[in-house]
This record gives sequence, C-alpha cells and structure tokens, in this order.
Amino acid sequence: MRTYYYETVGDTIVSAGTPEWTVASVVPRRDYTLLLTFVGGERKLFDAKELLNRQIYSPLREPEFFMRAKAEGATVVWSDEIDIAPEYLYEKSVPV
Repeated sequence: MRTYYYETVGDTIVSAGTPEWTVASVVPRRDYTLLLTFVGGERKLFDAKELLNRQIYSPLREPEFFMRAKAEGATVVWSDEIDIAPEYLYEKSVPV
C-alpha cells in the first residue's frame, strides 16, 4: 500500500495525492455485496454480510435500506450514522 503525505498548514491540509482506497462509486446489490470503484479505476467486490451481526450495522439487514448505499466523502454511506471506513472496504474486498 502506498504512503501519502499530509501536512496541516494553518487551516489547510496539504496532501500529495488521493489514497487508492478512496471510493469513487458504489453499486449496492441485493445479495448484500457492494460493487466498488476506487479513484484509480480499480473495481472490487465487498461482502457486507459479515457486518450485519454488528449492532451499529443492524439497519443494513433491511434490504431497501441496504440498497440506499452511496459514495460520499471518499467512502460508502447510508445515513449520517452509518458508513464504513474506506480503508476497510479496500482491504476486505476482492478484485472483480
């Protein structure tokens, strides 16, 4: 995995690149998987079923709610309370 440089200068964060794990788009699927496209064009499949037993992710058990997944702020979100760390998505998904 690449290392990215970040520095705070006053109120501004300066960076030397966008991390490869930044989610550009997501397609939720009825089988509780997410088809992810990352900023570099890499496509991966994330199986979200492992998350469904965790209390924080229990709303995702409802298929209609799960299908509301969207790419926002470099990751996948469903609501203001439910999202997944983009690094986790990248590491736990498989290439397609």
